[in-house]
Amino acid sequence: MTPDTLAALHGAAFTHERPWSAQEFVDLLANPHTHLNTVPHGFALWRGIAAEAELLTIAVDPAHQGQGIATKLMTAWMSEAATTCASAFLEVASDNANAIALYTHQGFEIIATRPDYYHRPDSRADALIMRAALPLSVLKKSSGGLRP
Repeated sequence: MTPDTLAALHGAAFTHERPWSAQEFVDLLANPHTHLNTVPHGFALWRGIAAEAELLTIAVDPAHQGQGIATKLMTAWMSEAATTCASAFLEVASDNANAIALYTHQGFEIIATRPDYYHRPDSRADALIMRAALPLSVLKKSSGGLRP
């Protein structure tokens, strides 16, 4: 996907926050620690530094949501990150129930809250900081559960 395509998809998927520009994607992708996983109609952008991975953003075309694309992207980036990183973290708006459910299903747990972090047109939402142990969460997801 080109930076323009990434920006357009991000803009379609994120209607409550300011979407990222093509130049922001160019700048992020220029960093050797930043990784991009893509599938048709979606992408995940993450960074791995010092045995820790951070999901920067994940976006799925709204016309194709609910088809398992985000789950595929989560599994892909977490599996790749698990080769060099021991844990992962991300930030999500507290009013984004679908994303919270996705992340929880992937083994993430809330570890902190940033009050009133996201500004909405007529309200604010907290930012939830979530963390997962990568080898454990990837093993759990890929095997359908931990084996004794």
